Amino acid sequence: MTLKNALNFFESLKIETTKKAEIKIYTQFIEILTKLENREFSKDEIQSLEIELDNLQLKSNPENRKKYFKKTLSEFEKYLKDIFSLTSKGYYIERCVGYGVLFGVVAGILIGERFERSLGVSFGICMGLFIGAFVGRRMDAQAKEAGNML
Repeated sequence: MTLKNALNFFESLKIETTKKAEIKIYTQFIEILTKLENREFSKDEIQSLEIELDNLQLKSNPENRKKYFKKTLSEFEKYLKDIFSLTSKGYYIERCVGYGVLFGVVAGILIGERFERSLGVSFGICMGLFIGAFVGRRMDAQAKEAGNML
């Protein structure tokens, strides 16, 4: 399936449905495909993208469209990250904030042993969130600067 065919397919799906969650997923696919269409790729890279779009089996008619296309979107984003080092906007912020909160809870429990436990946990979460957001923004900025952001 070519990029143009996939783009037309998701635009038709977007028009067909009235569910907001499905529309959001289709819109994300459309944005990614549009940005890929505007990038310059070699013939081998375009062929690789088209093979991956075929492997995703977009034309299948699943029972739960939202769940299927959400899973397909994450697989396609993972493929773009692994093969072309391309990330979507906010990719690193999402991951770093999650890890920051996770490690913040652990640090908060350790700090909370010296002080009141709930105070330490809340302090750890706040600091982890702040540090994760800071690191994530820097990594997103570096990816954008390098031209690896969609």
